[in-house]
Amino acid sequence: MIPKAEPEGITELLENIPEELRQRPQWVVWKLEKRIGDDKPTKIPYIAGGVVRASSTDLMTWRTFEEALQALETGRYDGVGFVFCSGDPFVGIDLDHCRNAETGKIKEWAQEIIDSVVDKYVEVSPSGTGVHIITRGKLREGRKKGLLEIYGQEKFFTFTGVTL
Repeated sequence: MIPKAEPEGITELLENIPEELRQRPQWVVWKLEKRIGDDKPTKIPYIAGGVVRASSTDLMTWRTFEEALQALETGRYDGVGFVFCSGDPFVGIDLDHCRNAETGKIKEWAQEIIDSVVDKYVEVSPSGTGVHIITRGKLREGRKKGLLEIYGQEKFFTFTGVTL
């Protein structure tokens, strides 16, 4: 599911991510790396075009969507991500382990959440087994309840451009 620096992956990002999100200079690139200590893979944000890690709390490490795509095209990164901050009107909802990566079937509990959100952008997560929903709203602190996470600032979401 991860859109690599291949024409079809870049095209999906360009065609499907809403213009309103692409216009904001809140983009990073990311690499899948193993965590120190437990060897579990995790998505690490980097400054687009650089070798230094990006920070979800430091806007000086964020770039434009175009810069993130250019960096992705180099093949040095695994994807692009959007950083939520207090200055934007967006929140991200992350639904884990709710989609069959082969059939695309969404579990009932997740479909109910997707259907309940108004004015949304919905896409498949990089693993293919989750769903990301972006909508308007304000949330000071992130919330996690089981397989549902909601963030409004100081968090980055990976983007695939693979819409539902």
